[in-house]
Amino acid sequence: MILVKSSRVPGFYKMSISERLQFVKDFADLTDDEVALISKCGRLSVDLADKMIENVIGTFELPFGIAVNFLINGRDYIIPMVIEEPSVVAAASNAARIMRDGGGIFTSSTQPIMIGQIQLVNVVSPYKAMFQILSRKDEILKLANEKDPILVGLGGGAKDLEVRIIQSPIGPMVIVHLLVDVRDAMGANAVNTMAEAVAPYIEKITGGKVYLRIISNLADRRIVRAYCRIPKDVIGEDLVEGIIYAYHFAASDPYRAATHNKGIMNGIVAVALATGNDTRALEAGAHAYACRSGIYKPLSVWEMDENGDLIGWLEMPMAVGIVGGATRSNPLAKISLKILGVKSASELAEIMGAVGLAQNFAALRALASEGIQRGHMKLHARNIAIMAGAVGDEIDKVASEMVRLQTIRIDKAKEILMNLRSRK
Repeated sequence: MILVKSSRVPGFYKMSISERLQFVKDFADLTDDEVALISKCGRLSVDLADKMIENVIGTFELPFGIAVNFLINGRDYIIPMVIEEPSVVAAASNAARIMRDGGGIFTSSTQPIMIGQIQLVNVVSPYKAMFQILSRKDEILKLANEKDPILVGLGGGAKDLEVRIIQSPIGPMVIVHLLVDVRDAMGANAVNTMAEAVAPYIEKITGGKVYLRIISNLADRRIVRAYCRIPKDVIGEDLVEGIIYAYHFAASDPYRAATHNKGIMNGIVAVALATGNDTRALEAGAHAYACRSGIYKPLSVWEMDENGDLIGWLEMPMAVGIVGGATRSNPLAKISLKILGVKSASELAEIMGAVGLAQNFAALRALASEGIQRGHMKLHARNIAIMAGAVGDEIDKVASEMVRLQTIRIDKAKEILMNLRSRK
């Protein structure tokens, strides 16, 4: 008999840390050593950190949490998230619970195609250079693929190229786009190596000069899409209407759209950090994609269907990997991937898209009802209590009293803590 594991965990936040860790161990089949690594402080040794980046003086830790209740494409997931901001993990878990009533979140993704850009200048006739490059496409792709036979053997490699002519203040530039299927990698190293390899040949056939040859973080060939339906009976017709109004505010105003998209990235970046992926590349690609029409727009759409149910849709670039880089050198990143149980970079990308949509729904739901601060400040109160010097069970007592008084400030926390200790 196969045991079906569910990510629906009522009261997960009420469990002790050890109870939560035991649940994750059972769900993801973690070993005792992996559990010890998660619960141990200083998981990333200074020696290992020194091999990962330059000028290391130590390590910097952030909270490592688990979002529960996620049902994505009919499969239950628990989501590792690394983030410092209160309420994000709780909001994602609560949103995922609500989304289950509409069947969960459904996702899809395109092939993992990344773009390598080669900048060609100093050509007399840009369109002649374009013809020369395109007419030798096969030779250029062959040169590129010779640099990574392993990737080619896995079904990836340079698949095509495009040529664009752009006008700049210092003259026209011929930009070659090398389209590379990077399979389960994020792809920067492979793409950059290929772009550098073909640059001398492009110079030779055109007589121009190549300067930049580097990956583009606007990964608009590597798109993830997420969809959900939330029944009006679950959240109420007023909230459906409120969320749609909130979306149209973002769609009409870039000042609001920036915060709308930040909420999406709260979830995506937290999963990226947990799995050792490049958060800066993801942020750059997301915000560039949001501007593709010439006006900064939200990455998600919210509308009402013919039954009055709420429909959510997210579309954005998602360049992530499960091999190479910190995904394999950082021990916690490897454990995070095991907790997710992903078998490909595309699956990871789709999970991250689902988390982004859930995070977005959670924020809009709060904004359209009680306001974002109520839940956020309730959790933030614990941080203020810690800053005031509270320890152990004092933290929750001080935080609860600040919430009751609706005054969440460091001076009030110190006053409450002083009174609390004076009674002991």
